[in-house]
Amino acid sequence: MAFAENIALGLSVVLSLSTLGYCALGVTVGMFIGVLPGLGPLATVGMLLPLTFYVPQTDAIVMLAGIYYGSMYGGSTAAILLNLPGTAGAAVTCLDGNPLAKSGRAGVALFTATMSSFFGGIFGLVIVASFTPFLARVALSFGSPEYAALIVLGLLAAAMVGNASKGRSLAMALLGLLIAMVGTDPNSGVNRMTFGMLSLADGVNLVVVTTGLFGIAEVLANVGRIGRREARVGRIRMRDMLPTAREARSSLGPALRGSSIGAILGILPGTGAALSTFVAYAVEKRTSPTPERFGKGAIEGIVAPESANNSAAQTAFVPTLSLGIPGDAIVAIMLGALIIHGIVPGPQLIRDHPDLFWGLIASFLIGNILLLFLNLPLIGVWVRILRIPYAVLYPAILVFICVGVFSIRNSVFDVVVSTLFGLGGYVMRRFGFPTAPLLLGLVLGPLLEQNFRRSLMLSRGDLMTFVERPISGGILALTVAIVVLLLWAEFRPRRARSPIEKEAKE
Repeated sequence: MAFAENIALGLSVVLSLSTLGYCALGVTVGMFIGVLPGLGPLATVGMLLPLTFYVPQTDAIVMLAGIYYGSMYGGSTAAILLNLPGTAGAAVTCLDGNPLAKSGRAGVALFTATMSSFFGGIFGLVIVASFTPFLARVALSFGSPEYAALIVLGLLAAAMVGNASKGRSLAMALLGLLIAMVGTDPNSGVNRMTFGMLSLADGVNLVVVTTGLFGIAEVLANVGRIGRREARVGRIRMRDMLPTAREARSSLGPALRGSSIGAILGILPGTGAALSTFVAYAVEKRTSPTPERFGKGAIEGIVAPESANNSAAQTAFVPTLSLGIPGDAIVAIMLGALIIHGIVPGPQLIRDHPDLFWGLIASFLIGNILLLFLNLPLIGVWVRILRIPYAVLYPAILVFICVGVFSIRNSVFDVVVSTLFGLGGYVMRRFGFPTAPLLLGLVLGPLLEQNFRRSLMLSRGDLMTFVERPISGGILALTVAIVVLLLWAEFRPRRARSPIEKEAKE
């Protein structure tokens, strides 16, 4: 069938009363789950999975997908207003979104995040609908050496995020890798760094770490402000939400670059939306003529990661539907839902179940439009959260965090671990250590270990396998080039100052 006929088939499926209702339900639930600090789409999709047993297969997948990309919209709301990333992908949005909100432009920050999310979602949708077969072949050409090299590049990109020194950022990324090693060794079954505690046998949960580092640490950092009276937020009008003409023009490039990065990384199985936000932010900061603005409310610091994570959320379905390889943990749950309904994802999915595939693609379009109309009218509601006194707001945030963390495994131990990470995050802030690279190291640590060890097993311990393969060798060459540029940028000011210092000494 021609492309137009495929889209028509998908629209005929998604515009049925039943599927449209489940699509609206999914994106609405996802948006509110993303807004609530401490809760996330992973736990929500996991809890709602049993309900899909009694729902038609297309409706079930459309609803779960709506929760996934809907949470990407909502996650930026808490990140901007409260410096609490509702999702891991929204962690980077905190860096510039929250300073912009504190400067009195919360409406502009939320409007920019919404429009960037919509742009990234539609961009990813076009990529998936137009180039699925080609993109699947590209993803299939990646083996374990290529994934290991790509992850190393991603961790190095984390050193560029934030205003801290590159050494501290890299140290935090390595700390994240160390924390990721906690738990049971996947090959030998030996417990590593669990200190005899069975609760650590499964490792440290990402949601537990995220809510502690960003949520509890934010509350602790603002304890001294509880008795103060904050400036009131006036009535938010549409013209107050609109960015300036200069900001709008400067947002087009970051939106295109962020969407492109998200589309590429979303296709690669296992990378997820979180990595794309870090890479997109790092790229924008490195290419900006004024990188010193980043971390202080730069509009590009919101546009790039928000467009990237929504684009990645769409293209993450490419390896899942065409290869049967989940893009991340959330899509893995949807993969299980497909199998439960008797559908085996793979190259034959489009041929055997065209109504499901194109119906899901069409639901992305309808869902993104619904989210756009849901978010814009509610911006005034979200901004009014700033009116809540800190004495009420922060205890409520802690309650949400504790409930969200406890609901993951019904474990008090997870609440304690989250609290410890909150204390650690507060100390890191005080001493200028960025927490975002730690989070990236924790996310990518298991993937790096898995692909590195698999590569060595296949090559019988030969490290040259990472250099001999063209793609992995090219990625590692790019990594070395970035290291050289970073060292050059780090030591160049010192060399420039050295003659002056020498003259001063004389």
